[in-house]
Amino acid sequence: MVTKSSTRILSSGGALGIVAALALSATPAHAETEVAEPASFTSAFTVMATPDQVVNPDGVVTPGQEGATGEFTFRINSDLEIICYDITLEGVSGDYMSPAKTATHIHQAAAGQAGPPRIAFPNPAPVGDGPRTSSGCLQGPFTTGIMANGADTGDGFSLAAIEANPAGFASDSHTVDFSAGVVRGQLTQIPVGGVETGAGGTAASGVDASTIAIGVAGLGAAALAAGVVVTRRRALVRTSR
Repeated sequence: MVTKSSTRILSSGGALGIVAALALSATPAHAETEVAEPASFTSAFTVMATPDQVVNPDGVVTPGQEGATGEFTFRINSDLEIICYDITLEGVSGDYMSPAKTATHIHQAAAGQAGPPRIAFPNPAPVGDGPRTSSGCLQGPFTTGIMANGADTGDGFSLAAIEANPAGFASDSHTVDFSAGVVRGQLTQIPVGGVETGAGGTAASGVDASTIAIGVAGLGAAALAAGVVVTRRRALVRTSR
C-alpha cells in the first residue's frame, strides 16, 4: 500500500498516504532514483491498457473497471538503466491499493498470464473522477516492495529484458475495488523518435505513417480510438538538445 519512491511519497489518497509515510523507514537502501531525462534512448514502447486484459495472480481473467483506459509510454536507455514514463488513466474511480510500494507497475507477464512486478511507478494523480497522470524518469536498480524467494521482485532486473521481449511484459494499475488490476495491457515497441506529442501530434522527421502503423499494430480499435500514439504529451525523444 506504500506509494513512494526513494525521494518522495508517490501519489495516493486518504489513509494510504499515511501508511506510505509510516513505511519510509522500510525503504530499500538502493531503490530506484528519480532522474532527469537522458539525452537519448535505446528503445520506446506503448501500452493501451483496458479492463478486459486483466488477470488475477492465478492467471484467471478478472475484468477491471468497465469503461476505464490506460495509456502508457515508456522510453528506455538500457545503457544507463533509465526508464522515462508518461501514464494517463481515464475512467478510473477509487483509491489505489497494492501490496507493492505503489499500485502502478510493469509486470514480467505475457498476455493472459500473471507475473511478478519488476518496476513500480508513481501512481497517476489526482485521485478523483478526472484523468490521472504521471510522468518522469527512474534509474535502477529497481525495487517493487514485493518479496519472492527472499528477494524483491525488482532485484537484479535490467531494462534490457524488456528490449529483448517486450511482449513478455505488461503494465497495469490496481485500485481498492479492482485489486487484480483496473486496466492492463502488453508493451508494444514503437520507433524511437517516431512520434511528436501533444494535441495534434505528428510523426517526427524521418518517420512516415507506415512505420508508426507497424509500431502500433495489434493494439486494436480501442487503442486507435484513444489516440494512443498521436496524442502523447511529449516527444518520445528530443531530436535536438
